[in-house]
Amino acid sequence: MYAITTLARLCRTRLWGAAVVAISLAAGTPMLAHAAGKASECSPKAARTAAQKRACAKAQPVAKRAVATTASARETKGLNSGARAKKLAAVKEDDDGPAAKRVAIKRVIYRHGKKHVVTSYRNVNFSPSQERLSSGRAFGLHESPDALALRSSVAYVIDEQTSEVLFDKNSQAVLPIASITKLMTAMVAIDANVPMTDAMQVTDEDRDYEKGTGSRLSVGSTLSREDMLHIALMSSENRAAAALSRYYPGGRPAFIEAMNRKAKELGMADTRFADPTGLTSQNVSSARDLVKMVKAAYQYPLIRRFSTDSSYDVNTGRRELHYSSTNHLVGHNGWDIGLQKTGYISEAGQCLVMQTTIDGRPMIMILLDSTGKYSRFADATRVRKWLQEGGAAPAPRTAGTAPTAQVAAGGQHAL
Repeated sequence: MYAITTLARLCRTRLWGAAVVAISLAAGTPMLAHAAGKASECSPKAARTAAQKRACAKAQPVAKRAVATTASARETKGLNSGARAKKLAAVKEDDDGPAAKRVAIKRVIYRHGKKHVVTSYRNVNFSPSQERLSSGRAFGLHESPDALALRSSVAYVIDEQTSEVLFDKNSQAVLPIASITKLMTAMVAIDANVPMTDAMQVTDEDRDYEKGTGSRLSVGSTLSREDMLHIALMSSENRAAAALSRYYPGGRPAFIEAMNRKAKELGMADTRFADPTGLTSQNVSSARDLVKMVKAAYQYPLIRRFSTDSSYDVNTGRRELHYSSTNHLVGHNGWDIGLQKTGYISEAGQCLVMQTTIDGRPMIMILLDSTGKYSRFADATRVRKWLQEGGAAPAPRTAGTAPTAQVAAGGQHAL
């Protein structure tokens, strides 16, 4: 009767939570609270009657069980967290499998006309990227010893006038040559005897679908054939080289065929071309073949001038572009460079070919598959210093024998 009276009073005052407690009391269920805002009946001060004491005695085990259950849940949660941590650690320690990584995902949303950035997190599996070896390093060419401890897998230096070999390291190895290709591209483009003033427009066909690289020369840009040749040689602009081949009489297939035909005419037996830019690793050659190509390219005044220019500005019809040489030795004090070309793709490493004059002696220098962005230039400087110090003095030989190189030539071939 007491509980029903209390229920009516609580309902009139809209204390619904306390009304629920009153209903529970009326049903005979032991509770730990009497009403909203009141102290618990099971406290020593509140338990004045025998009935209340008996109710408290029955309710205390329930409270203890609840506390025990809560403690047990915390312990289980701790064990689960520990198990998850051990599992994640095991995954991370496994080098052969993917590891878990927590990444943030940001989304931009608008609420009431205001911009908000919402960040959520998720666990993803990832595998650490493996270092991609060049063809030369994959075949162990970088382990070949040489007198100068060069970082280039291939080094070949000859006297341009006498063809005397001054330095030889793996000169017979056949490797990808990257943008060194553009020297042949330039020769074939000039040999076509088409006007250098003709306008050429970059299209989607000139994009790099081999490596997915970008270009400052956007689709729709228009330049003269001469400007395309200039930035292809000086700044190794891939889309310019691609456009030169596309505008060739007969199109790009005829251009590539002409490249291979000219290589054969020059006696470049180890050389093959599959594209005009050098972005494909199928463009291969040896240092000995590249000497022949540099000698032939040196006979073209345009190639000499464009390849050794330090900077050049072009107007694409959309904007002005400033290009710089990819060879840091061009214009550098102490260097007299008559022709040069750089190249790089991951399969070829860092490459450099030059016609240069050292102490009044014209030479051709080939450096292939160097590691590090500037190591090819450091290797060239090291070779030049070695030559200036007399490192290329003729080796003694007996009558009837051929001159020997200062550094043993490697006989390995890599494709």
